[in-house]
Amino acid sequence: MYRYTKLSLLAIAIATTGAVAYAANGGMENDALAITKAKIPLTQAVTVAEQHANGKASRAEYENSKQGWVYDVEVVSGAKVFDVRVDADKGTVISSAEDKADHDDDHDKQD
Repeated sequence: MYRYTKLSLLAIAIATTGAVAYAANGGMENDALAITKAKIPLTQAVTVAEQHANGKASRAEYENSKQGWVYDVEVVSGAKVFDVRVDADKGTVISSAEDKADHDDDHDKQD
């Protein structure tokens, strides 16, 4: 039994050391702070997305994607919902697609 206690303590020590090293390298940086580097403000990205989809924004977020940092804006137009991605540097629409299922709703069984 004493052997398992020693192994458990060793595993905890190794995990703690790894977490501290990860945090020291900046791995636990707050993603929200990245928006300070965006060339266009969130309000402008929302306006561009609303004009593109001819609707009203219901949600917007700043995220890192394959294209780099983008604004992901969900726009409601009539009975349809569109996911509009706006380039955070240029303020242009990168893509727009109709959202068939709400992927942000934890209670939606279709997700």
